[in-house]
Amino acid sequence: QVQLVESGGGLVQAGGSLRLSCATSGLSFSRKVMGWFRQAPGKEREVVAAISWGGGSTRYADSVKDRFTISRDNAKNTVYLQMNSLKPEDTAVYYCAVSPSFGVVVAPREYDYWGQGTQVTVSS
Repeated sequence: QVQLVESGGGLVQAGGSLRLSCATSGLSFSRKVMGWFRQAPGKEREVVAAISWGGGSTRYADSVKDRFTISRDNAKNTVYLQMNSLKPEDTAVYYCAVSPSFGVVVAPREYDYWGQGTQVTVSS
């Protein structure tokens, strides 16, 4: 049974930082593309970042480039999202997801397992 469990969300002031973690089980983690997505109220789910099997290739949404960093630890079956210089518009529920793709895909439809999400709220 595939499980993805996010943690690390919370309330932070603008300019602050948070580090999200996504612990996984029940899958061959080191051979899966992993992604972070977010969904704000009234908006569609959007990609934040994605990372290749070995971590050598990453992709980011333009809105988070140079502020967020995705990484993974294949020994711990965990993917991370370091979020710096947070802005109020980063407020959303953040989800991690796993894709069977070979490439670093960013469309939500390319991901087949999702976590339950963790709330990130950035106050101004």
